[in-house]
Amino acid sequence: MGRLPAPAAAWIGRRLGDLLWIALPRRRRVALDNLRHAFPAMSEPERRRIARRSCQHLGLVFVELCAVLARPLDAALAGLTLEGTEHLERAVAAHGRAVLLTAHLGNWEMLSVAGRLTPWPLAVVVRPLDASWLNRLAERLRSKAGVELIDKRQALRPVLRALSEGRLVGILLDQNASRREGVFVPFFGRPASTSRSVAVLALRTRTPVVPIFARREPDGRHRIAIHPPLDLPPRGSGERAVADLTARCTAAIEAAILESPDQWLWIHGRWRTRPPEPR
Repeated sequence: MGRLPAPAAAWIGRRLGDLLWIALPRRRRVALDNLRHAFPAMSEPERRRIARRSCQHLGLVFVELCAVLARPLDAALAGLTLEGTEHLERAVAAHGRAVLLTAHLGNWEMLSVAGRLTPWPLAVVVRPLDASWLNRLAERLRSKAGVELIDKRQALRPVLRALSEGRLVGILLDQNASRREGVFVPFFGRPASTSRSVAVLALRTRTPVVPIFARREPDGRHRIAIHPPLDLPPRGSGERAVADLTARCTAAIEAAILESPDQWLWIHGRWRTRPPEPR
């Protein structure tokens, strides 16, 4: 798959996405329900178009992953456009480290490859994928890019060590969190249980949070956009500061998704954990 010409691989990737759309009706319903809540004014045909193209996007992510694994890494680097590096340079110059906030947007796996275009070592907090064969592919790509992998289930000490050593630490913050580990913040107008991890890390270590997102361009290239660091709440603000910074992180993710809504993971049950019912 990875050695096919790019147009043929892209066609196959989209057809794999179409198969995903047809074969997984429960995920299809989740995607359409999410889109109805996120874009209530949008027509149903338009929401279905975005949902289906989102599935095709996942097929493209898979074939692009195969291409990175099958070819020299320089070929993948040649297909990347990195912009906004000055924001990251200033953050690292001032603090010696940074937390990279990102999401399952565009081909997010290309962020590991893009790390080779910066002078700083990169560690990524990951949750093993449910499909073991796909998880092995993703781990091979991240290892090929020279990225340190930190298991989300035991992440605190390795992340603190990575930050103390001056590494960049990337964290995806766009998935549903349990009520125990999350805080409810607005996301597309609905309370979404969101991991407190980025906010707690940033506030505890006073490390800047730098949003960075991938996006596939119409010509098949990947644009990696680095944004200015988010403002940190003052010291000693407690849980209110955690909620405030988490809300700002989620707002940055929402703004990035709005630029390319068909390149986000709408099939994920992002709002599965619901706030407690009022007594």
